[in-house]
Amino acid sequence: MAISRIGDAGLPAGSVLQVVQTVKTDTFATTSTSFVDITGVSVAITPSSTSSKILIQVQLQTNATYTYAKFFNLIRGSTSILVADTGESSQTESTVYGRDEAFGEVYYVGFLDSPNSTSEQTYKMQGSVQSAGQLTINYTQVNTNAAYIGRGTSTITAMEIAG
Repeated sequence: MAISRIGDAGLPAGSVLQVVQTVKTDTFATTSTSFVDITGVSVAITPSSTSSKILIQVQLQTNATYTYAKFFNLIRGSTSILVADTGESSQTESTVYGRDEAFGEVYYVGFLDSPNSTSEQTYKMQGSVQSAGQLTINYTQVNTNAAYIGRGTSTITAMEIAG
């Protein structure tokens, strides 16, 4: 019995061919001022055609130590694929960035990538923090036993879109 992929079904351009998602429910922290992988915020997908696009959607529950900036990059393989233009010499080019928030905030990233390949593609998020700060994922710096403190989740989703 032959098994055909959805991509072989002759669906029109723009059709969703496959969806892969990773959900991160545990926590992550770093004090790195250089970009490091955020453990568990990674997804792999194998396009069925070189003309396919990959829609990446990321939700990050994040926090940083008071008065410190946090930075995030969207990566395919080992390459940043959504980064701002070069700014002043001391600025950090990134996909998204922000300052601390006492009780955390949620960042969303959406990007339509064209890998032009039928090889497996791995997408992930990396993070860094301003010197002497700490970046956290899925929990807040104010991590006490109180009814107003919560834990969150982060997700990364890859959708193959017919080209």
